[in-house]
Amino acid sequence: MKTLTTALGAALLTASATAGFAEMTTQDIKNGFKEHAALAQLHRWYQIYERPAGGIENALDILAEDVTVTSGLGTANGHDDYAARVSQLPDTWKNAHHVKSTEITHGEDGAMTLSAQITYQNEGMLEGGAIRQAELSYNIALSPTDTVLPVMSEVTITPISEGEPDAYSDAYADNRMLSLVHYWLALIEDPSRNPDPVREILADGFSLNFSSGAITDFEGFKAWLAGPGSQVAASTHLLENFSASGPDADGLYSLSVDFDWHGLLPDGTELVAKTRHNWTATNDVTERFARIKSVDVEVLEPFRPKDG
Repeated sequence: MKTLTTALGAALLTASATAGFAEMTTQDIKNGFKEHAALAQLHRWYQIYERPAGGIENALDILAEDVTVTSGLGTANGHDDYAARVSQLPDTWKNAHHVKSTEITHGEDGAMTLSAQITYQNEGMLEGGAIRQAELSYNIALSPTDTVLPVMSEVTITPISEGEPDAYSDAYADNRMLSLVHYWLALIEDPSRNPDPVREILADGFSLNFSSGAITDFEGFKAWLAGPGSQVAASTHLLENFSASGPDADGLYSLSVDFDWHGLLPDGTELVAKTRHNWTATNDVTERFARIKSVDVEVLEPFRPKDG
């Protein structure tokens, strides 16, 4: 156990700043990477509305070919219909989507249902510079693909209430960075331990500054994922205290997040740890995800058996 503890404590660097750990079932832990993949797609959904320069192809990449999207604007069926709807939105509008809560239900054959509560803000729709705010409920059916990322096969958006806030609050940095974090977690938690998809989210000259030492090239990352990163049968991370900002003068985005990590040994023993991550990321809005430039980690509670 000492060798495993040292390796994982140095590499599976996770956590929460608060005491105690959430109660997780074995199935919760095993399903974790699927839920992160679903949340990566949810936060990507808003990119076309918040930064249209990213392009419609990135938006369609999230959706099944025969997707049905139902909202107050009516129903769009398929990629062409949805793209036509998006193209009609005025490019002078500013849109923000603040995700308040999410819940994921697992179905058969890898299907999932994601429900979410969103605060939507718009500047430009109302006259006189007034800001529109609406509470929305999302119900999304997700279908598995041959990658870790599912696609949305049905999206239903239901308005709950309307209001006019005092100020508009941009949500792009939060959604762009959350999609990156959840995709990273989906990939490193995926039991297949396939390193190749991670290339998409690593910037040139990246540095993953784990307590075991800095990883600064892809071969080093592959060795980590095949070694310390694979010494548990399953693992997942719960996010707390997330914040994001950017871009700064160098075009970089920053985020801070606490991870509450749960892992399972092959014999079923549950492991826990808590860490704090601070990241920087580069961002090309035309790419599917931002890219990790640096990761710095502070261990808040060391890796150990949950009941130990």
